[in-house]
This record gives sequence, structure tokens and C-alpha cells, in this order.
Amino acid sequence: MTDATTTGDTPGTNAGSPGKVRVWDPLVRVFHWALVAAFATAWLTAEEVQPVHEFAGYTVAGLVAFRLVWGLVGGRYARFARFVKGPRETLAYLGDMVRGKERRYLGHNPAGAAMIVALLVTLAGTAFTGWLMAEPDPGATRPDMSQIAAPAGTSPARTDDDAGEYGEEGERGEADGTLKEIHEVLANLMLLLVALHVGGVVLASVRHHENLARAMVTGEKRAPGPGDVA
Repeated sequence: MTDATTTGDTPGTNAGSPGKVRVWDPLVRVFHWALVAAFATAWLTAEEVQPVHEFAGYTVAGLVAFRLVWGLVGGRYARFARFVKGPRETLAYLGDMVRGKERRYLGHNPAGAAMIVALLVTLAGTAFTGWLMAEPDPGATRPDMSQIAAPAGTSPARTDDDAGEYGEEGERGEADGTLKEIHEVLANLMLLLVALHVGGVVLASVRHHENLARAMVTGEKRAPGPGDVA
């Protein structure tokens, strides 16, 4: 597809930029750079400035929720149905990349689409585990069973001092430790995915002779040519 008319939901030429078409809508661009800032803030403030870290985490969660909705109701190049491909097409595109023969996509290419899905899933998991750790102890409002008299012939009830080692607080501590490990693994996985994403952007920018990072600022890309997928 190489049509670049301005009708309906197709890419439109921008009179102020000859040879350019508007691809990324303002909400997609704001989402992208706000997510970069929020994740960077959350990473840099981890274990250091907890209130800022938590606020950044909630911001990430809100941005991911917005992108999921916008991926269903947004514009042409924002919709998941438009750019997310199946495994066979994605692997075929990766094979073309290895051979240096991949086609230029005006929107997200299949490899970029798979990366977006991976990033959103990992971000959602990171935010969710962070939220679980920040939640108050669900057992805090339960009655103190140690104050209930034990039946005759049984061991006396454990005191509050014993609860941290043997009771619900100990179980909560183990759960928090597991959640923290999962949270950290997901955060580290995010760093790996971000590095791969940046590498893919750089490679595509060089291969197709256009600055994709700048396109995510201006919203414009070079008009589609023969062989491009618009």
C-alpha cells in the first residue's frame, strides 16, 4: 500500500512538510514520552525516594491503561488490530531483517509491534507487583487471636513478639520478599527490552534513512514509496 491520500482513516500529507505524512497522533506521542519519563523516574528512585517511586509507578500503570484503551479506539496507526501481527509474519519479518531485505512500514513494523506488546505486558506486571507491595497488610484488621484464651491443656497463645516469626506477619514477610523479587526481575527485564527497542529503532532509522525518534516527536514520517507498507 502506497496511497497517501487525506480521506477517511488513511495517512494524510502535511502541507507544511513537503513529502511528509502525519502518522503518530498527539496522544500516542504524549504517551510515549511520558512513559519514558515515568519509567526512568521509577527506576532512578527505587529504594531511594519511595514516595516518588510509587507515584512514578502509578503513573506508568495509568499510561499503560490508557494505551490499552487507545489501542482499541484510537487512530489508524494506534490500533493494535492495525499493527500487531501473528508469530509467522513476525518471524518472517525478523528473517528479512537478518538478510537486510525488510520492507519499510509507515506505522509499526511486525517486530516493533511484538516489542510494544512485550513492553506493555512487562510494564503492567511491574506496576502490579509494585502495587501489591505498597498495599497495607490485608490481615491488619483481623482480630488478635492471641488474646483468645487457649483451651485447657494446650499451649498458651503466641504473643505479638512471636507473630513476626511464626504468625501472619512472618507469612506476609515471605510474600513481600517473593513479590519484591518478581518486581525486580520484571524491572530488569524492562531494561533489556528497552535496550532492544532502542537498538531496533536505531537499526530501522539507518536502514530506511529516517529518524524514527524525531518522528515520534513531530508525528511525521516520509511519505510511503514503492514497496513500503502504509
